[in-house]
Amino acid sequence: MKTADFFYHLPPEYVAQTPVEPRDSSKLMVLERGTGEIRHRVFREICSYLQAGDLLVLNDTRVIPARLGSRKTGTGGRVEILLLECLEGATWLALVGGRKVREGTVLELVKPDGVATGVQGKITQPRGGGQWAIEFNRPASEWLWEVGQTPLPPYIRGYTGDPERYQTVYSRHDGSAAAPTAGLHLTAEMLLRLREMKVELAYLTLQIGLDTFKPIDEKEISAHAMHSEWMRLGAETARQVNETKSADGRVIAVGTTVVRALETVGLVDRLPGQESDPRIGCTVSAWEGPTNLFITPGFRFRVVDAMITNFHLPRSTLLVLVSAFAGLESIKRAYAAAMAHGYRFYSFGDAMLIL
Repeated sequence: MKTADFFYHLPPEYVAQTPVEPRDSSKLMVLERGTGEIRHRVFREICSYLQAGDLLVLNDTRVIPARLGSRKTGTGGRVEILLLECLEGATWLALVGGRKVREGTVLELVKPDGVATGVQGKITQPRGGGQWAIEFNRPASEWLWEVGQTPLPPYIRGYTGDPERYQTVYSRHDGSAAAPTAGLHLTAEMLLRLREMKVELAYLTLQIGLDTFKPIDEKEISAHAMHSEWMRLGAETARQVNETKSADGRVIAVGTTVVRALETVGLVDRLPGQESDPRIGCTVSAWEGPTNLFITPGFRFRVVDAMITNFHLPRSTLLVLVSAFAGLESIKRAYAAAMAHGYRFYSFGDAMLIL
């Protein structure tokens, strides 16, 4: 399919710059895949679409304060660092923005107010595309949460609110450069109510990289090289998924990252002959490792029965994924309806439930 098929025009005023309060007061579009029917609700009403025996799967990753200010030890020139991935020990892969940055440059980290921290990083190896390996003189666990700032998506400008608003209420495992934004709408009270309704909750971890915001540049989506992200699905979550499928319950993914993780395990761990049972589709087990699964139209979903998601960037892999799940024409109609009804788009925007 052509990448142009996944383009749409969105005026900038539709891009949410701040989150709504409270979290569950965002708008919710409900899209029925079978009929194409669209309903407009408020997110807190999502409970009426869930039922006992459903399994809600959440990504419990936590965004790290990966944006760092620094200056060159020799000249004092300012350099911004965006941590992407811990490579080993105190060495990180990072995006580095500054003039005349080269291998061997030593940077001193500074706090947002410009105060020196005593933490230094030496640029050791170019990785292409503005990315470098940086070896710090101390492990990040000792200074990161004091020195760094939460990175926000490039289309959010000037937000000065609470950084915790860009974290889910159930975030636990540090490591992401971006939030699993479909989960930003959930509150602790909603999760408690779902448990009382006998809706099961399960957790996995997928560490989200900045490439999630990168548009597809190839003319054909099949030519796009999907980025890799680390994930872990534990034995307890695997058990919950398998029991839910066996009992004819629905596995509901909260976000595209959860969809990718579940379907990765569904492909890795598929058992011979299991697909012949339409109730189950596949059996999954615990798995940990990188995933570069690119879900495109024509993909057969083996684990996920429904999903909660936000409204995504044009020409993004996330838009391609939801189009694979719901159908490209249905998604186009849904996005047009969202604009007509004043929905807010992207990370701080409104939500969609695809059934």
